Amino acid sequence: MIIFMNVNFINTDCNIVNCGKKNMELDLKMLQDAILSKQDFLSLRFYNWSPKCLSLGKNQPWEEFYNDLDIDIVRRPTGGRALLHDMELTYCVVCPQKEGQSVIESYKEISDALILGFKKLNIDLEYASHRSANMRYCMNISCGADVSYMGKKLIGSAQFRSQGYILQHGSILYDLDFDLAEKIFRQKIDKDSIITLNEIDGSISQENLIEALRLGFCEKFQK
Repeated sequence: MIIFMNVNFINTDCNIVNCGKKNMELDLKMLQDAILSKQDFLSLRFYNWSPKCLSLGKNQPWEEFYNDLDIDIVRRPTGGRALLHDMELTYCVVCPQKEGQSVIESYKEISDALILGFKKLNIDLEYASHRSANMRYCMNISCGADVSYMGKKLIGSAQFRSQGYILQHGSILYDLDFDLAEKIFRQKIDKDSIITLNEIDGSISQENLIEALRLGFCEKFQK
């Protein structure tokens, strides 16, 4: 059962680009503000990264990665595997946690909003089912609630819960530098399990994508 709530869009100007450390600070501030104010609505922020950055899951060891490539590294508050943030749009959602709702159930509610948004761009997405063993790169792993296109993962997400609230953020790939990713992760990337937005439709601007996703979240969660 969906909890309907108001949707608050945090001021999003993707011309203002932050480093990884600042982006994680802003995400955590969204969560902390929600907890302090007992927020009863969903907040949504979209953003980009500069310089390109590797984000590690909260329990992931740093030494797994090669970093002699002038790449920033930041630790996320969320779990999961590492992500290379470069040619993408990132979203962050903060909302109240439904009592008794599992992590996968809450993932799927937020993923439903992403799927609705992409449908407004005439792109039909679905839940990912592909799993690759022993991969360091988040986009090569599916939790069953990640979002894919024709069986290939497009959006990788991670979640953190605190004091009755959910923080979930995710990466929507516009493109991927496979050579750079393989150097960083020290293993081959399974290209057959990943797709980028440019491969699906290279004409979609970031502004149009954000607007479609806003509409998707309103359709899913708005009272």
